[in-house]
Amino acid sequence: MSTPPLSTRARFVTALLFLVAAGVVAAYTLAPDSLRATKGLSSGVVTGACVLASLVILAQVRRPDAWKSAPWIGLAVLGLAAIGGLFMYVDISGHPKGRSITYDVSFLIVSLVFLAPAGIEYRDHLPKEDRREIVADVALISAAFGTALYLFLRPVDPDIATVVSSAVFALIVATACSAYGALALWVPSPGHLGLFAGMVALASSALTFGVQWLSGTYRPGQASIDLPIALGALFLALLLTLVPRRPAGRQPARPARYGRPFLTTLSVTAACGALGLVASLEFDHRIDRVQASALIALLAVAVAVRILVNQLRGSGATRAAQEALDQKEVALRETDKALARLQRANDTLRDSEEHLRTVFESAVDGIVELNDRDVIVRANEAFCAMLELPQSLVENQPWTALAASIEADDSFATLPSTGQGTLRREGHAIYLESRLSDIPSEPPRRLLLVRDVTAARVADQTIRSLFKFLQDRDEDRTRIMRRTNAAIESERNRIARDLHDGPVQGVSAASLSLEAVLLMLKAGDVDEGTEVLSKVRRELSEEADNLRRLMSGLRPPLLEERGLIPALRENLAKYERDNDVKTEFVGNSMSEIPQDLETLSYRIVQEALSNSTKHAKAALVNVVVEAVGGQLRIEVADDGVGFDAGQAREFLRMGRVGLASMRERVELANGTFMVHSTPGKGTTVLATLPLEAVPALRELAVNEA
Repeated sequence: MSTPPLSTRARFVTALLFLVAAGVVAAYTLAPDSLRATKGLSSGVVTGACVLASLVILAQVRRPDAWKSAPWIGLAVLGLAAIGGLFMYVDISGHPKGRSITYDVSFLIVSLVFLAPAGIEYRDHLPKEDRREIVADVALISAAFGTALYLFLRPVDPDIATVVSSAVFALIVATACSAYGALALWVPSPGHLGLFAGMVALASSALTFGVQWLSGTYRPGQASIDLPIALGALFLALLLTLVPRRPAGRQPARPARYGRPFLTTLSVTAACGALGLVASLEFDHRIDRVQASALIALLAVAVAVRILVNQLRGSGATRAAQEALDQKEVALRETDKALARLQRANDTLRDSEEHLRTVFESAVDGIVELNDRDVIVRANEAFCAMLELPQSLVENQPWTALAASIEADDSFATLPSTGQGTLRREGHAIYLESRLSDIPSEPPRRLLLVRDVTAARVADQTIRSLFKFLQDRDEDRTRIMRRTNAAIESERNRIARDLHDGPVQGVSAASLSLEAVLLMLKAGDVDEGTEVLSKVRRELSEEADNLRRLMSGLRPPLLEERGLIPALRENLAKYERDNDVKTEFVGNSMSEIPQDLETLSYRIVQEALSNSTKHAKAALVNVVVEAVGGQLRIEVADDGVGFDAGQAREFLRMGRVGLASMRERVELANGTFMVHSTPGKGTTVLATLPLEAVPALRELAVNEA
């Protein structure tokens, strides 16, 4: 996984740290000893580097991926800066640098602050059950390593102050190296390895300083002491800037498998070596008996603590193992019970399978199981009886091969897909129907249910005969309705003729007279008035002609000239303009529509739009007219207030005959008419008309004209 690019701030901080580090190295490499010995200069360089490093580290705390231990590392580096500042003050002021308990306490406090980040990292990365053993191993290694360092640092015939200072320096170096070394060993991530490297650098500086401090040979400006402190602090700041606590998209680092055995072996080996070293020095009389006894006691306590922790861990592991064994016994008992339940379930399943097999074989209808290649896997006796074949010749046969081997129509070969098939037996047809369903199994299977519907077909033919009889009766009713409709249309024609011969002519004459009078009263110019009057008369005459054509036709001109679809589209556009209602029209005519059917369809849409205008309060009206498959389908839907469709007869009693009129016209054309409506959810009017011309429809179209 690629490392995410550095931010601008991170690049700036990195460049700054590298620049300061290069400056520190150059100052100690190129500057003469006399310049480095200047009072307070070397201490100031170390103090400045530590202050910069602490500020950079503390600035990382607010980052979302910042180390949890970053605040403590920053405070510890700031403590180093404080010690450097103390030494700088002493150098400048000229006070003597003699050993003092103040220095020892300062060194010890800073070292304790450096241990806090290790504790945080232990808690964040190490398993909880292993922490006590790790801490015990670190304590034992620190005691052994500290003992060796103490023996190395202490001068010959030391006083009490020197013994204390030697112990402090030994403890600081041993604890820092052991704590961070164990962390890097257990979780060897780049961050932990970097922490260990930084702490080793600081510890090496502390060890060198301790040797010179205790021997009284310390002088300011020594590169072996100042450079590890300054560069170590800057390295820690760079580490916490470039290495996030947990890189994005990565899992947290897991403890190494070799960490525990290696750390335990190292602790025991170090303790044995320290004990041997103490014994050897006591034998050579280089340390007195009291110090040797104290050191041996310290190591013995550390070993005892490690053994105690190991015993506690062993006891805990024993209890956990016992609990696991107890749980295993319980699990085994539960497993026995589960096996018993499984055996009962298996017996039940076997009985159920036998029952299903009995049902399969005893079914009256044919049952066939097909695989994904339409090969018959299993067939019951009823299906075999339909074919008059034994099961051995039916099962394991492809369906097409079975269809070719028996006397059957071509439809039998497609029975699984079409659901219809015919057998031939002694000159008679056996009609079959089937239903196919998928079986959720692996490999996939399908179940075909086959039923002999010959008797149902005979009954259906009988019903058709009865239906023909009822249809004849219905035609009689249609003839009666046609006569009634013809009378209504005749009356409409008479009214139209009366309107034409009476009111239209009267209005035209009155218009001419009134216009003439108006012109004479206002202008007094007879010639000009005559000319204008003639013009008005011509216009009124043209309007009268238009009225005559409209009344004589009663069929829209566009319907006559271009057909149903353009006429409806124009009518719907006019309806949209007049009523401020959005409309959508879909027209699809795959075959020629008879003129009489066009007129009826136009009237149905016209009446449905009229009803929508009067009652629906709609914002959108959809009209669909499709002529496919020998049927003309007309649908008018709106999103208006709707109504209870069950109240249609009540509307008829109230004088609202629009729906009844549409239904009557459609049924006269042998069509179907339906109205779907719910209060608040709009209304849909659906009419389906056969494209074949019927006598009643032709007479209805003649009367319309």
